[in-house]
Amino acid sequence: MTRHQEVHQTDASELANALRFLAADSVEKAKSGHPGMPLGMADLATVLFTKHLKFDVKNPEWPDRDRFILSNGHGSMLQYSLLHLLGYEGATIKELQRFRQLHARTAGHPELGYLPGIETTTGPLGQGLGNSVGFALGERMMNADFGDDLVDHRTWVFCGDGCLMEGVGQEAISLAGHLKLSKLTLVFDDNRTTIDGATSVATSENHAARFAAANWRVLHADGHDHDDINEAMTEAKTSDQPTVIIARTRIGFGAPTKEGKSIVHGSPLGPDELAGLRKNLNWPHEPFVIPEPIKNKWRSAGVAGATERLAWQDRLKGISPATREKFERRISGKFPPTLEAEVKAAIKSAVATPTAAPIRKGSLAATAVLQNSMPELVGGSADLTGSVLTKPDNMQLVVPGEYAGRHVGYGIREHVMAATMNGLALHGGFFPYGGTYLTFSDYCRPSIRMAAIMNIRVVFLFSHDSIGVGEDGPTHQPIEQLASLRAIPNLRVYRPADGVEALECWLDAALHSGPSAMVVARQAVEPVRRVERPDMPSRRGGYVLQEAREKRDLTLIATGSEVDLAIRTAALLEKSNINAAIVSLPCWETFDVQDQSYRDAVLGTGPRYAIEAALPMGWGRYVGSEENVFGVPSFGMSGPGPQVYAEMGLIPETIAESILNRLGAKQSVTA
Repeated sequence: MTRHQEVHQTDASELANALRFLAADSVEKAKSGHPGMPLGMADLATVLFTKHLKFDVKNPEWPDRDRFILSNGHGSMLQYSLLHLLGYEGATIKELQRFRQLHARTAGHPELGYLPGIETTTGPLGQGLGNSVGFALGERMMNADFGDDLVDHRTWVFCGDGCLMEGVGQEAISLAGHLKLSKLTLVFDDNRTTIDGATSVATSENHAARFAAANWRVLHADGHDHDDINEAMTEAKTSDQPTVIIARTRIGFGAPTKEGKSIVHGSPLGPDELAGLRKNLNWPHEPFVIPEPIKNKWRSAGVAGATERLAWQDRLKGISPATREKFERRISGKFPPTLEAEVKAAIKSAVATPTAAPIRKGSLAATAVLQNSMPELVGGSADLTGSVLTKPDNMQLVVPGEYAGRHVGYGIREHVMAATMNGLALHGGFFPYGGTYLTFSDYCRPSIRMAAIMNIRVVFLFSHDSIGVGEDGPTHQPIEQLASLRAIPNLRVYRPADGVEALECWLDAALHSGPSAMVVARQAVEPVRRVERPDMPSRRGGYVLQEAREKRDLTLIATGSEVDLAIRTAALLEKSNINAAIVSLPCWETFDVQDQSYRDAVLGTGPRYAIEAALPMGWGRYVGSEENVFGVPSFGMSGPGPQVYAEMGLIPETIAESILNRLGAKQSVTA
């Protein structure tokens, strides 16, 4: 029997019931979890995994597998039950019995890396749907590079009402429809139930009309009729648009008193209800016991894709060695061998012709250098390409139906831009970055946090990074964003001081295995790096940019555009016989993991002061107290950037005078 042959409805229902009871029994044993969705979506999952999904449990990283994303990740036991029944390594009955327990591989929500077969970490509603746009776009872009023989797979997503209510969900629907991502299929669990009760409590929209307006193909199915489900999924695979299958289901299917009620969403059924479920669905088996005939059918489905995988491997072996090498390097995430040399050559050129320029231009130059060696580099912006400077001149646009380009116009959709970038990185074969203003990083924050949890390689590019934005005023002048980004574990936050540091920071982000935030200034600054340094010191997070002329009396530490301000402040202090060393600290996270001896040598033993046009929070670790930070403790104000800096006391004369007073020196500072 092949994987695409019909399975008798009764047999298929038994397969679905195996999913239901593994999920319900696991939640019951944990005394925690969400049984309602697995009970309601088990039929949909059964048809998808036994008839349509292309995969092979013996090779879960097969590049041309279909991707399955459980966006409504609270129903994680549906996925864990699938992984066990299909035979994925590590998805044992013991792990199901340890659901939601400390160090279990069956965490409360699906987490990347815990078990094979989990493509992305989900749970915050809408994030998985947003990721799916990146997965589907990644498939089309890799297909444009390598053709149908190597890249021809689909992305399937399960979601519920919550994913569609969240704003990121609407952004994802809109972008996917615009890009004509025809290999994306969303299965919507239309159970019309939320935690607060019926969905009518909060929404009355017409989902079919909504998707149709966004250029999706809209199909309907009875979510408990396997033939109806199969017909809809078969039709979805013929569509030239992304497809949504609106599947009418009953949450808590089979539960005698809780079916269709919100109470079954997020609480164990309880012994009596679980016993009634067994009776209703004619499942006379003990908890965690799956009859061998049913288990065997599931295991057969798990390896049914081996034939397709082996044929794909033969095609890979049959292409030219050069193309195969490119494909395998891209998929593996290995770095191009020429990357570091090209960056060093660009640094040499920049040092030879120092010019005052906005740091965002230095960032643009860095991405142009990276793309010379990295065809996997994918840029984009949230309708701010010409402001953030995300698109090098020779980076072509991605347009609907044509996917050979490398710059994505995400539109004014920061939420899904960030989630899509995560999906591109997770798909494999791409190193994505996307830009907006730093103050709008707040719109990206859920996806940034998810990237940090998953520790995936992606760069969130933010410009207009301070009160230097000027006339746009406090709504657009980021104050607290740097501190809040630095508070996210696993995220490297870079704030380069000029074009040379931008090159070094971008190289470091490219070679880093996790996520980064690249924060760059809009306004022009003088170059601070005027000599070549083969060690590329920005890659150590912090370094002595300029040592004191004689014995170091104090250390001025700064980031980004304020490094030039620190240099000018030091010049004034020198006139008062105070010798200051200048430390540039573009990446706290990298600096903090350097050897203690290196950090001590950089920071010095004397008084330390920090200069950064942002909230002083966090600087105490380097300067002892936030009182030693020249920052911006309140929201900004509208006015020309230089005037706002002066009003906030961030000018050399004010800073130098304050330092002299603190040191007990009485000299007056003059420009």
